[in-house]
Amino acid sequence: MGTLTPVVLYEDNHIIAAVKPFGVLSQADHTGAPDMLALLKAYIKEKYQKPGDVFLGLVHRLDRPTGGVMVFARTSKGASRISASIRNGSFKKIYHCVLKGKLSPASGALTHYLIKDEARVMSFAVGSDVPGAKQARLEYKVLAEKDSLSLVSVRLLTGRHHQIRVQFASEGCPVYGDRKYGGYSGNDELALWSYSISFPHPTKKETVTITAPPESIYPFSLF
Repeated sequence: MGTLTPVVLYEDNHIIAAVKPFGVLSQADHTGAPDMLALLKAYIKEKYQKPGDVFLGLVHRLDRPTGGVMVFARTSKGASRISASIRNGSFKKIYHCVLKGKLSPASGALTHYLIKDEARVMSFAVGSDVPGAKQARLEYKVLAEKDSLSLVSVRLLTGRHHQIRVQFASEGCPVYGDRKYGGYSGNDELALWSYSISFPHPTKKETVTITAPPESIYPFSLF
């Protein structure tokens, strides 16, 4: 794992986007496992022969089990403007996931109220009147069904902790491979993938859209 080479999808002076493989950290933690921030800093340092420390801003994260597109800022201006787009809702994220079971209807929107249990590092759907509960909203569309599994496209409208995993589990269709919310049945990866990110470029008057299909491993390989 220490020799991971990042798959870079897009780069310019202000931003860089790459694929985070399943199981790789977004940012270093106590485990010392490979993380995207360090891998991309090393990539930039080598490619551009940069002396000293490389600036790279972590503007959003993916949970360790989740794979897919991540965007990082190469300048402080890039970091502040992407962070602003996240706050104002112009940073748009689409995920693909494989769910256990079949959703009805095949497209629609889900709204739940979630509360995070810090000690267990889990979130739970609760009543809207529970103190500290935060509204979680998403839109979904079933793309295909096979073997009692559903390939689903999800557009996040809010950014809550474990939101996709909790909301679909609450509907009786947990994400395949989810050890925390009921979708785990073996040694398989969590079938949740950051498929597409779209946001205003920090300095150009254009929208950047970066897309990467899921790794072709089970159960994504079924579809």
